[in-house]
Amino acid sequence: MNKQLIAWINDKLGYSISDKYYSKIDIWLDWWRGYFKPFHHVTFSNGKRRIERDLYTLKMGKKVCEDWASILLNSKTHIKISDERTNLFVQGRRETEGVLGANSFWTKCNRLIEKSFAAGTGAVTIHASGVRLSGGGNDLNVEISPDAALNFNYLSADYIIPLTVDNGKIIEAAFASESTEKGKKYLLLEIHTLDKNQNYVIENRRFLAENGQLTEENLPSNMIRRFCTGSPVPWFAIFMPNIENDVPDNNGLGVSIIHGAIDALKAVDLCFNNFCADFYLGQKKVFMEKSLVEITEDGVEIAPDDVHQQLFTFINFPTESQGDGKKFIQEFNPALRVDDNTKGVQSALDYLSFKCGLGNKHYQFNGGTVVTATQYTGDKQDLIQNADKHYAEVERFLLSLVRSVIHIGKNLMGADIAENAEIDIDFDRSVIIDDTAERLQDLQEVRDGVKAPWEFRAKYYGDTEEDAKKILDEIKGIESVDLGFEGGG
Repeated sequence: MNKQLIAWINDKLGYSISDKYYSKIDIWLDWWRGYFKPFHHVTFSNGKRRIERDLYTLKMGKKVCEDWASILLNSKTHIKISDERTNLFVQGRRETEGVLGANSFWTKCNRLIEKSFAAGTGAVTIHASGVRLSGGGNDLNVEISPDAALNFNYLSADYIIPLTVDNGKIIEAAFASESTEKGKKYLLLEIHTLDKNQNYVIENRRFLAENGQLTEENLPSNMIRRFCTGSPVPWFAIFMPNIENDVPDNNGLGVSIIHGAIDALKAVDLCFNNFCADFYLGQKKVFMEKSLVEITEDGVEIAPDDVHQQLFTFINFPTESQGDGKKFIQEFNPALRVDDNTKGVQSALDYLSFKCGLGNKHYQFNGGTVVTATQYTGDKQDLIQNADKHYAEVERFLLSLVRSVIHIGKNLMGADIAENAEIDIDFDRSVIIDDTAERLQDLQEVRDGVKAPWEFRAKYYGDTEEDAKKILDEIKGIESVDLGFEGGG
């Protein structure tokens, strides 16, 4: 898909974009899905015929990305907007309403973070429906549209084509999204570029994807080909894991969290395959002397156990053994090597979690051994440091998206909201640190006078600064009330 789209962009728009990097993305996504055919599909010969099979796999590429998404964006992540009307517009009173709620933002964005860690980059593009337009031809302009609605598209790196990159930041880009109509697959290409006034222009194209080929078709009646937003604020937000990309010709895209851990993923699946194979091949094998086996007229051999027979009249030997000392029935029980295999899988998991920034003890199958909070926190220092690094990128991404939503709401929909409202992102760090210890430390800082009480309330009770101060004033008022219980009976 990317090669055809990039070829179209280069030909029609005069760009010179390389498609080499998308081959890397395809490999990362295969490992994320847990099946990379050149590695997992094996072929061998048993001397008589050629045998093909797939290795057993733990699919740890997806697990790693899932865990990073759970750490960085979960149900305890909050967007705090200082202006009440703006907050209601963006996310409602319960943070599951407003524009974000209408787009299932928290659920779908968590999935986007997961796939961004797999593919190296993710994006949210903003679409507006029910928009009023003015002008004509290729220069349509948007007008104030109170009845408009904002819709999000969630895309991973394989559907993102950077057009202009400045100092590592994607300024202009093309985004592709898939749809299926009556069994036919279509691709919508939306191109976000800046005009001479540095305002964004969005152009839409539609293709029928059939037999590996793209054929351009007319747009649906409810979609316009090209319009000017009249603003330098982008209608998209880009997220990348906070890792320096060392892959040449990356077009400004990010790098997968599993890029440097491919060999570790191979080690995990090799060890797990050996673990499973030992159990598969470890069944009891029973060998019988031929005199115990009955042969039918058709030449079919029937062992005694097949007919549940217990008395055999054709055995001529008085003892269990034949004359040469060999037993009529011999059994073989292969060693399962459970302990060795378990240690091998655990070692491979330790290397994998270390290479993916989760620390070397993130995946532990230790039989329920309990560790202290201090030891637990100490063992997770790598995870804590790397999470802090990624939190900064998630925060930048969320702020960019919310700023765009507010700007569009104010200038396109005419909503009565504050474009300059303060926005804070409150992350749930209890996943990676001892929340109780941090809470006690913050409380001590309040007692020592180095932190204001309202800061404590805002952090642990989810209050805004204004609400926190108001509640504390009310508490002080209650404490200072004369309840009339002075001494004296």
